[in-house]
Amino acid sequence: MNSTLNIALIQADLVWENALKNREAFTQKINSISHKVDLIVLPEMFNTGFTMNAVEVAETMEGETLQWLTQMSNDKNCAIAGSLIIKEDNSYYNRLIFMFPNGTYKKYDKHQLFTLAKEQEVFTAGQDEVIVDYKDWKIKLQVCYDLRFPVWARNTSAYDVLLYVASWPKPRINAWDVLLKARAIENMSYCIGVNRVGVDGKGYEYNGHSAVYDVLGNSVLKENPIETETVQYITLEKSHILEIRKKLPFLQDADQFKLL
Repeated sequence: MNSTLNIALIQADLVWENALKNREAFTQKINSISHKVDLIVLPEMFNTGFTMNAVEVAETMEGETLQWLTQMSNDKNCAIAGSLIIKEDNSYYNRLIFMFPNGTYKKYDKHQLFTLAKEQEVFTAGQDEVIVDYKDWKIKLQVCYDLRFPVWARNTSAYDVLLYVASWPKPRINAWDVLLKARAIENMSYCIGVNRVGVDGKGYEYNGHSAVYDVLGNSVLKENPIETETVQYITLEKSHILEIRKKLPFLQDADQFKLL
């Protein structure tokens, strides 16, 4: 059993609707990673920024960004996760890809679409819970606005890590900070959130605050929050989860219900 999981969080500025330049920038950042990592996490819509211009910038599952993810994951011999706009069967999805080093992947389509940006008018909401089994760790995938809806993150599958990629704007960053911590505590899991920085093509400002919380809601990162471009490294400990859940078996007391 892999008792630890080494992760790199890339908090980056993004070039508006320019997949090529974003891939080039992330290539440099990823190639600069000298630590031994098992997983690299990128922000939401890492290749375009959070745009509703899906018709112009969407790719397919055979497109250049998926090919890039496959190549980078193989070259670094680690998994890479991040979301992008995918067109499939005449629908558009804000799709989080978890790419394995062997070229296979898991995909999660954002469930809670952001109505303030009219995301629901462009994208199709995903309906499936997705938990990735990777190196003996169970990782539940989520995207940005999903964070505000605790039922969708509910830990009924004994997952170890709750992973959010996001484009969460500066004016509401306090909610981001609080909700990530809350999701960790209530689900008794590690909770990771990777946000972007900079100003997008619509003039919205993002100030990062990428974070990692343990089962008790304590920050795992040495420096937090950071509001500039950065690569941060963490090591998750399986023993932490097992020991705390044994000592404090709160998940066993949860109400039993199912989403309709």
